Amino acid sequence: MKIETFIVGPLQVCCYLLYDENTREGVVIDPGDSDPRIIKSLSELNLKIKYILGTHGHPDHILGASFLRETLKAPFLLHKEDDKFFQDPENFFTFKVWGFPENPRADGIFEDGEILSFGDCNLKVIHTPGHSPGSVCFYEEKRGVLFSGDTLFVEAIGRADLPGGSYKLMMKSIKEKLLILPDETEVYPGHDYGPRPVSTIGHEKRFNPFINEG
Repeated sequence: MKIETFIVGPLQVCCYLLYDENTREGVVIDPGDSDPRIIKSLSELNLKIKYILGTHGHPDHILGASFLRETLKAPFLLHKEDDKFFQDPENFFTFKVWGFPENPRADGIFEDGEILSFGDCNLKVIHTPGHSPGSVCFYEEKRGVLFSGDTLFVEAIGRADLPGGSYKLMMKSIKEKLLILPDETEVYPGHDYGPRPVSTIGHEKRFNPFINEG
Protein backbone atom coordinates (compact mmCIF):
# COMPACT_ATOMS: atom_id res chain seq x y z
CA MET A 1 0.00 0.00 0.00
CA LYS A 2 1.29 3.42 -0.99
CA ILE A 3 0.43 6.63 0.86
CA GLU A 4 0.31 10.17 -0.52
CA THR A 5 -0.33 13.14 1.80
CA PHE A 6 -1.90 16.50 0.95
CA ILE A 7 -2.33 19.37 3.42
CA VAL A 8 -5.63 20.92 2.37
CA GLY A 9 -8.37 23.37 3.31
CA PRO A 10 -8.63 26.40 5.60
CA LEU A 11 -7.70 24.42 8.72
CA GLN A 12 -4.79 22.53 7.11
CA VAL A 13 -6.16 19.00 7.22
CA CYS A 14 -4.02 15.99 6.37
CA CYS A 15 -5.79 14.35 3.43
CA TYR A 16 -4.47 10.89 2.59
CA LEU A 17 -4.54 9.04 -0.71
CA LEU A 18 -3.97 5.30 -0.27
CA TYR A 19 -3.63 2.86 -3.12
CA ASP A 20 -2.63 -0.66 -4.06
CA GLU A 21 0.26 -0.61 -6.53
CA ASN A 22 -0.83 -3.73 -8.41
CA THR A 23 -4.54 -3.05 -8.94
CA ARG A 24 -4.27 0.79 -8.94
CA GLU A 25 -7.35 0.85 -6.71
CA GLY A 26 -7.42 3.32 -3.82
CA VAL A 27 -9.28 5.44 -1.30
CA VAL A 28 -9.18 9.08 -0.20
CA ILE A 29 -9.31 9.82 3.53
CA ASP A 30 -10.48 13.21 4.84
CA PRO A 31 -10.93 15.37 1.71
CA GLY A 32 -10.82 18.70 3.52
CA ASP A 33 -11.02 20.66 0.28
CA SER A 34 -11.49 20.23 -3.47
CA ASP A 35 -7.76 20.65 -3.90
CA PRO A 36 -6.71 20.21 -7.57
CA ARG A 37 -3.55 18.41 -6.49
CA ILE A 38 -5.66 15.39 -5.48
CA ILE A 39 -7.21 14.97 -8.92
CA LYS A 40 -3.85 15.66 -10.59
CA SER A 41 -2.17 12.95 -8.53
CA LEU A 42 -4.95 10.45 -9.23
CA SER A 43 -4.60 11.07 -12.94
CA GLU A 44 -0.81 10.82 -12.95
CA LEU A 45 -0.90 7.59 -10.94
CA ASN A 46 -3.75 6.16 -13.04
CA LEU A 47 -5.84 5.29 -9.98
CA LYS A 48 -9.44 4.20 -9.54
CA ILE A 49 -10.89 5.46 -6.24
CA LYS A 50 -13.23 2.99 -4.57
CA TYR A 51 -14.22 5.04 -1.49
CA ILE A 52 -14.03 8.59 -0.15
CA LEU A 53 -13.76 8.25 3.65
CA GLY A 54 -14.22 10.65 6.54
CA THR A 55 -12.62 9.97 9.91
CA HIS A 56 -15.37 12.18 11.35
CA GLY A 57 -18.03 14.67 10.34
CA HIS A 58 -16.36 18.01 11.08
CA PRO A 59 -16.59 20.00 7.85
CA ASP A 60 -12.89 20.86 7.70
CA HIS A 61 -12.31 17.14 7.02
CA ILE A 62 -15.05 16.54 4.44
CA LEU A 63 -15.39 19.90 2.69
CA GLY A 64 -14.21 18.40 -0.61
CA ALA A 65 -16.30 15.21 -0.42
CA SER A 66 -19.09 16.40 -2.73
CA PHE A 67 -16.66 17.58 -5.40
CA LEU A 68 -14.65 14.36 -5.29
CA ARG A 69 -17.63 12.02 -5.43
CA GLU A 70 -19.08 13.89 -8.40
CA THR A 71 -15.71 13.95 -10.18
CA LEU A 72 -14.60 10.43 -9.34
CA LYS A 73 -18.00 8.70 -9.22
CA ALA A 74 -17.02 7.15 -5.88
CA PRO A 75 -19.22 6.93 -2.75
CA PHE A 76 -18.58 9.08 0.31
CA LEU A 77 -18.71 7.06 3.54
CA LEU A 78 -18.95 8.23 7.16
CA HIS A 79 -19.71 6.64 10.52
CA LYS A 80 -23.46 6.51 11.08
CA GLU A 81 -23.29 8.58 14.30
CA ASP A 82 -21.62 11.58 12.67
CA ASP A 83 -23.70 11.42 9.50
CA LYS A 84 -26.77 11.77 11.71
CA PHE A 85 -25.37 14.15 14.34
CA PHE A 86 -24.07 16.88 12.04
CA GLN A 87 -27.23 17.02 9.92
CA ASP A 88 -28.92 18.60 12.96
CA PRO A 89 -28.66 22.42 12.52
CA GLU A 90 -28.18 22.89 16.27
CA ASN A 91 -25.18 20.57 16.32
CA PHE A 92 -23.73 22.17 13.19
CA PHE A 93 -24.24 25.77 14.33
CA THR A 94 -20.65 26.34 15.51
CA PHE A 95 -19.27 25.36 12.11
CA LYS A 96 -21.84 27.51 10.30
CA VAL A 97 -20.65 30.51 12.33
CA TRP A 98 -17.11 29.67 11.22
CA GLY A 99 -18.27 29.95 7.61
CA PHE A 100 -18.54 26.29 6.61
CA PRO A 101 -21.37 25.16 4.30
CA GLU A 102 -23.67 22.33 5.35
CA ASN A 103 -22.19 18.84 5.34
CA PRO A 104 -22.99 16.55 2.43
CA ARG A 105 -25.01 13.47 3.34
CA ALA A 106 -23.00 10.29 3.17
CA ASP A 107 -23.73 7.82 0.39
CA GLY A 108 -23.15 5.00 2.84
CA ILE A 109 -22.16 4.41 6.45
CA PHE A 110 -19.70 2.15 8.23
CA GLU A 111 -19.59 0.79 11.76
CA ASP A 112 -17.00 -0.35 14.27
CA GLY A 113 -15.04 -3.39 13.10
CA GLU A 114 -16.09 -3.13 9.46
CA ILE A 115 -13.42 -3.88 6.83
CA LEU A 116 -13.12 -1.58 3.81
CA SER A 117 -11.11 -3.29 1.10
CA PHE A 118 -9.40 -1.89 -1.96
CA GLY A 119 -6.98 -3.91 -4.05
CA ASP A 120 -5.06 -6.13 -1.65
CA CYS A 121 -5.46 -3.66 1.24
CA ASN A 122 -7.91 -3.82 4.12
CA LEU A 123 -8.81 -0.87 6.33
CA LYS A 124 -10.43 -1.80 9.63
CA VAL A 125 -12.82 0.77 11.09
CA ILE A 126 -12.08 1.51 14.76
CA HIS A 127 -14.83 3.61 16.34
CA THR A 128 -13.13 6.14 18.65
CA PRO A 129 -15.82 8.53 19.95
CA GLY A 130 -14.71 11.59 21.89
CA HIS A 131 -13.69 14.18 19.34
CA SER A 132 -17.14 13.64 17.87
CA PRO A 133 -19.77 10.91 18.36
CA GLY A 134 -18.80 9.11 15.17
CA SER A 135 -15.04 9.65 15.10
CA VAL A 136 -13.13 6.68 13.74
CA CYS A 137 -9.60 5.60 12.95
CA PHE A 138 -8.66 3.38 10.01
CA TYR A 139 -6.16 0.57 10.64
CA GLU A 140 -4.30 -1.40 7.97
CA GLU A 141 -2.79 -4.30 9.87
CA LYS A 142 -0.64 -5.76 7.09
CA ARG A 143 1.18 -2.47 6.49
CA GLY A 144 0.99 -1.54 10.19
CA VAL A 145 -0.50 1.93 9.78
CA LEU A 146 -3.24 3.85 11.57
CA PHE A 147 -5.03 6.90 10.19
CA SER A 148 -6.11 8.55 13.42
CA GLY A 149 -8.12 11.58 12.26
CA ASP A 150 -8.52 14.09 15.08
CA THR A 151 -8.49 11.49 17.85
CA LEU A 152 -4.72 11.12 18.22
CA PHE A 153 -2.07 13.56 17.06
CA VAL A 154 1.72 13.49 17.40
CA GLU A 155 2.27 14.05 21.15
CA ALA A 156 -1.24 15.55 21.40
CA ILE A 157 -4.92 14.66 21.10
CA GLY A 158 -7.95 16.19 19.41
CA ARG A 159 -10.30 18.80 20.83
CA ALA A 160 -13.17 17.66 23.01
CA ASP A 161 -14.95 21.03 23.42
CA LEU A 162 -16.89 21.02 20.14
CA PRO A 163 -20.51 19.78 19.82
CA GLY A 164 -20.70 16.08 20.60
CA GLY A 165 -17.22 16.00 22.10
CA SER A 166 -16.17 14.31 25.34
CA TYR A 167 -12.65 14.36 26.78
CA LYS A 168 -13.37 11.37 29.03
CA LEU A 169 -14.71 9.33 26.13
CA MET A 170 -11.81 10.29 23.86
CA MET A 171 -9.22 9.19 26.40
CA LYS A 172 -11.10 5.93 26.85
CA SER A 173 -11.07 5.40 23.08
CA ILE A 174 -7.35 6.11 22.85
CA LYS A 175 -6.33 3.92 25.75
CA GLU A 176 -8.65 0.98 25.10
CA LYS A 177 -8.67 0.89 21.28
CA LEU A 178 -5.48 2.50 19.99
CA LEU A 179 -2.78 1.86 22.58
CA ILE A 180 -3.46 -1.87 22.31
CA LEU A 181 -2.09 -1.84 18.76
CA PRO A 182 1.55 -2.90 18.21
CA ASP A 183 4.08 -0.26 19.30
CA GLU A 184 5.56 -0.08 15.79
CA THR A 185 2.20 0.91 14.25
CA GLU A 186 2.69 4.15 12.31
CA VAL A 187 0.23 6.92 13.18
CA TYR A 188 -0.89 9.32 10.44
CA PRO A 189 -2.87 12.13 12.15
CA GLY A 190 -5.62 14.40 10.86
CA HIS A 191 -3.52 17.55 11.37
CA ASP A 192 0.22 18.06 11.42
CA TYR A 193 0.36 19.69 14.86
CA GLY A 194 3.25 17.77 16.35
CA PRO A 195 7.05 17.83 16.13
CA ARG A 196 6.96 15.43 13.16
CA PRO A 197 4.28 14.47 10.63
CA VAL A 198 4.07 10.76 11.50
CA SER A 199 4.37 9.02 14.85
CA THR A 200 4.08 5.51 16.22
CA ILE A 201 1.92 3.99 18.93
CA GLY A 202 5.06 3.27 20.97
CA HIS A 203 6.20 6.89 20.71
CA GLU A 204 2.81 8.16 21.86
CA LYS A 205 2.82 5.80 24.84
CA ARG A 206 6.14 7.27 25.94
CA PHE A 207 5.90 10.93 25.01
CA ASN A 208 2.25 11.99 24.66
CA PRO A 209 1.58 14.16 27.76
CA PHE A 210 -2.19 13.56 27.61
CA ILE A 211 -1.73 9.81 27.71
CA ASN A 212 0.81 10.05 30.52
CA GLU A 213 -0.84 12.77 32.62
CA GLY A 214 -0.87 11.98 36.29
